[in-house]
Amino acid sequence: MEADFSWIYLIIFLMVPLARILPRVLRKYKIGGFQSQEMPQRQFESDFNRYEDQSDKQFQSTPTQSQEPEKSSKPQTKNMLVLGELHRGVRLFENVQKNTGLTNEELNSILEDLETNGLMKTQQKPGLMGMKTELVPTDKGFKEYYS
Repeated sequence: MEADFSWIYLIIFLMVPLARILPRVLRKYKIGGFQSQEMPQRQFESDFNRYEDQSDKQFQSTPTQSQEPEKSSKPQTKNMLVLGELHRGVRLFENVQKNTGLTNEELNSILEDLETNGLMKTQQKPGLMGMKTELVPTDKGFKEYYS
């Protein structure tokens, strides 16, 4: 009569997933289940008020700086607004339009202007529904945006 040792294979193959899952479960219960669920929500919240207060204090502390015109962190033109979105990694026309709030005609003319000035280029890439056009900033575009 032969012994059936197939249960050993079952244990071996179950140890691999358990070795990956068990530390995660233990970490979750050490930290507390509710705290770990709140972290991702706070991760995406912006803290612009803190930076705004710091810049206000900076301008109020020195009288010579408050007399100079303030430089805003927002782009001055629509071209720079679109170029900023491209530098943040937005590559599709629809996403740039959604983020900037520009109409189709405005955005199309701005993109044509950026392309003729050499600040951006288009690339055709295969997608799920056929070819898609990606908008890519050039080195000249980087220099222009950050100058």
